[in-house]
Amino acid sequence: MTAYLGVDLAWGLGTQRRPANETGLVAMAADGSITDAGWARGVDAVTDWIAGHLGSRTLIAVDASLVVTNPTGIREAERQVGQRYGRWKVAANPTNLASAASAGARLLDRLTAIGVGYVSSTRAMRERTGPAAFECYPYTTLVGVEELGYDVERPRYKRLDTTIPAPEARARRAVAFDDLVHRLRRTPLDPPLRLDSHPLTRALADPSVLHGPTHKHREDLLDGTLCAWTAAFWERHGDGRVQILGGEASLPSDPLDDAGRRAVVVAPARPSQRRPRG
Repeated sequence: MTAYLGVDLAWGLGTQRRPANETGLVAMAADGSITDAGWARGVDAVTDWIAGHLGSRTLIAVDASLVVTNPTGIREAERQVGQRYGRWKVAANPTNLASAASAGARLLDRLTAIGVGYVSSTRAMRERTGPAAFECYPYTTLVGVEELGYDVERPRYKRLDTTIPAPEARARRAVAFDDLVHRLRRTPLDPPLRLDSHPLTRALADPSVLHGPTHKHREDLLDGTLCAWTAAFWERHGDGRVQILGGEASLPSDPLDDAGRRAVVVAPARPSQRRPRG
């Protein structure tokens, strides 16, 4: 039975003329084996994929803004990402009710309709009685899990560095991607992550190419993998190694939505990254 699902959701909804960008999707068993992996376009296709992998307590980690109640500006959870992880050059893109990036909220509506709950605390995650979803951010996982060794800053495996010539930037990005995959394959992790257990995630270890769309295709799958593993990490370690940004202890905090849900980001954390108590 699938235990964890990772969804690197394309934030835009797309149009009839221009479909949504790809969403990376990964299903992972409790032993770290990848049981399914691939891509889909659009919220409906992503929902169908998730529905086909649900178990009685499946935990779904989504890299997208699921609960958005602020009319303008930035959500408190996003602000706290920058406050707690900024030293590692990690910040979150701002979302609000005026944002075009609304696929996350649409996906949560679809998941709610098929019986998937939403969890925003470790206690709720532990006590869930059915499948549940939450929001995460892969960069906080990468710098918040000390074993991966990103002690100074996040790996630059996504966007190009615009301060250097484009060919050099693409080459550096490829090196960072390959190094990240190497760390995920070779670092003893608790819980385990077995990238080599599925052909598509095993292929992430192939040398990177510089072609932008091909890189993005692979990056989406890697981020989906990181989301699934973040779900396993949260269930394994709970509050001992994870903090809930934007949670009940946050002041100020964003309003609850109409269903009483709070916007949070579940983020693995080193001791130095934790929010001060009180």
